[in-house]
Amino acid sequence: MKPRLTYTEHTELGRVLAGIRDELTHRRTQLHTAYPKTGHEAIPARTLENAVQAIDAARQTLEDLCYREHPNNAHTHTYWPNPEHRATITTPTH
Repeated sequence: MKPRLTYTEHTELGRVLAGIRDELTHRRTQLHTAYPKTGHEAIPARTLENAVQAIDAARQTLEDLCYREHPNNAHTHTYWPNPEHRATITTPTH
């Protein structure tokens, strides 16, 4: 059997996935504001929405695994942390 994530690893992964989700949601909103919501130009925003949904599905499954593997430590904030505990995604500056 493969080694499972430690509770600390689950917590860090939850913070990172939440931060990535926040950034993708922000960028999707930015695209909705700048481009039409239908037609070819709407495809990037829809693609980001699909990515957000995929991240949420992964977070839900990982949360279930965390509860199974670490029942004494797991809680909903592991994969759904409050904003102040989410990883911040930074972009390079030019």
